[in-house]
Amino acid sequence: MSGWIAVAGLGPGDDALITPQVQAALEGATDIVGYFPYVARIPPRDGLTLHGSDNRVELERAAHALRMAAGGRRVVIVSSGDPGVFAMASALFEAVENGPPAWLDLDIRVLPGITAMLAAAARLGAPLGHDFCAINLSDNLKPWAVIEHRLRMAARGGFAMAFYNPRSRSRPHQFGQTLEILRAECCGARLISFARDVCKPDERLLTTTLAEATAEMADMRTVVIVGNAQTRRLGRFVYTPRSA
Repeated sequence: MSGWIAVAGLGPGDDALITPQVQAALEGATDIVGYFPYVARIPPRDGLTLHGSDNRVELERAAHALRMAAGGRRVVIVSSGDPGVFAMASALFEAVENGPPAWLDLDIRVLPGITAMLAAAARLGAPLGHDFCAINLSDNLKPWAVIEHRLRMAARGGFAMAFYNPRSRSRPHQFGQTLEILRAECCGARLISFARDVCKPDERLLTTTLAEATAEMADMRTVVIVGNAQTRRLGRFVYTPRSA
């Protein structure tokens, strides 16, 4: 049996948003590897083994998947959203870089998915219709000083911004600091949108201004989108014109 490994994006939570390419890989797999909640989205079946693990063991998870593929298994590492956006594709290649040279010869595939950022933008309208950037506000893998610098530079550059992991129990104050930085760099009338549990039954959308936004409006299940200076409301929609 010829083994292979795919790292696949399951989208933001609605099974209808899983791409046919990813669905085909899941159907052909012998093993599914990933964070417990993502693995739980895969229906069990004969001949399929599910390997759930904690969220902070990405490199161990990737190495386990690579070893199975090297042994002839057909392995899919699942991520939410897109695997290349703050997710498992990078961890997989980091494991390959630090592993046996033979892992470079494996059949490795990265299968894109719909990110929470893009799903949230679609539900809101088109707030990312012009130049934008995505910033992970977690300081687990980079210092807060780096995040603050990137926030200021993105704001000064006139980008719309999408924020992942804005606020958690272990980081309750950092999103408040983010809002303070943005208020200092941008006009208080700048639109900011909060998309919680996007594309799930409990989805909640809120758009307000930087002046009115509070830290409590976001948590780890929220994607935050800040418009640029031209972003505007149009009825129930938020959109950014394509011209500067």
